[in-house]
Amino acid sequence: MAAGLCRVSLLRLSRTFSPGANPALSIQTWRCASTRASYGQTLLNVPETKVTTLDNGFRVASEDSGLPTCTVGLWIDAGSRYENQRNNGTAHFLEHMAFKGTKNRSQMDLELEVENMGAHLNAYTSREQTVYYAKSFSSDLGKAVDVLSDIIQNSTLGEAEIERERGVILREMQEVETNLQEVVFDHLHATAYQGTALGRTILGPTENIKSINRQDLVDYISTHYKGPRIVLAAAGGVNHDELVKLADKYFGQLSMSYEGQAPPVLPPCRYTGSEIRVRDDKMPFAHIAIAVEGVGWSHPDTIPLMVANTLIGSWDRSYGGGNNLSSKLAQAASEGNVCHSFQSFNTCYTDTGLWGIYFVCDGMTIEDMTFHVQNEWMRLCTSVTEGEVQRAKSTLTVMLLFMSGCACAPV
Repeated sequence: MAAGLCRVSLLRLSRTFSPGANPALSIQTWRCASTRASYGQTLLNVPETKVTTLDNGFRVASEDSGLPTCTVGLWIDAGSRYENQRNNGTAHFLEHMAFKGTKNRSQMDLELEVENMGAHLNAYTSREQTVYYAKSFSSDLGKAVDVLSDIIQNSTLGEAEIERERGVILREMQEVETNLQEVVFDHLHATAYQGTALGRTILGPTENIKSINRQDLVDYISTHYKGPRIVLAAAGGVNHDELVKLADKYFGQLSMSYEGQAPPVLPPCRYTGSEIRVRDDKMPFAHIAIAVEGVGWSHPDTIPLMVANTLIGSWDRSYGGGNNLSSKLAQAASEGNVCHSFQSFNTCYTDTGLWGIYFVCDGMTIEDMTFHVQNEWMRLCTSVTEGEVQRAKSTLTVMLLFMSGCACAPV
């Protein structure tokens, strides 16, 4: 048997070192072919997701990949969708107040502690969630969880800091008005979900920001920052049992009851097909978003819509390519010179979503680009090829693997 294996090995080497071949290149090619991980092998490297629920409904989720670093964060069901017309903007305001000091740490102490760990602390607000997260060494996981716990449970919410952040948010709102893509998507939500919570902006109206006070912030925390509505999630060099112990230590006392009221629930959002145009002839280009009703994250059509989104793709005039572009819409946009750029999108929420395309074009080519978009959508329904679908699935798979950090993981 050993002799047989030797003959096979010599045969492979003789083929690799063929006459006239570059030996160094042949060895490199042979090594790459023998060590390249298949898609199935790569998926085997994805660590198991472990989930534990504490007695108060607080959930803990982790994936241990054995790395020397980790990311840990708190995902709270408290975004603009849980707000009403009067307090719209409160969740985002709280995000700004997160790092301004707690009962246990001043703002300076908080910043020094994070810097001494070499960690990165940040937060963001979406329409359905508020997120506070930290990136640190795995050995500092306990310190990171301690800081996150202190931020959401013991923020001082000082009057001076509130007034200072009020000015910061108002300036941020002015900056957002200059970002036409954000403006368009805010209009898209307001039109698609008019009269419902998803139609409101994350930042809120100016009059709300000017009137929000400390009691509004305290009330929002006491209403929404409850155990069953928070998930502590971590990935990297994280031991799940250790994370559960930290969660029980720092969050086990969080209340799960609501005094005198039922727990807040997501109000149903009615999708309304309609149109809004904001005309400004001083602008050099038109920024346009066209969308149809999508699905929520847990819907079985989520993955097919992600594949369709990837198939349409994105394009910018600086890419070049012309007839060699894989996207049919990109070919039409390039050859016909009907837009400067476009990108498809698939925005998912808990129970609904928006699937569509955003593009920038000259005012005189809006109708032409809209025709090509509708034509491409019709082609998806009637004549897309199996090869195109397979290519989109492969592209989406690679994108998801890179996002999860396992595409380059050793086998």
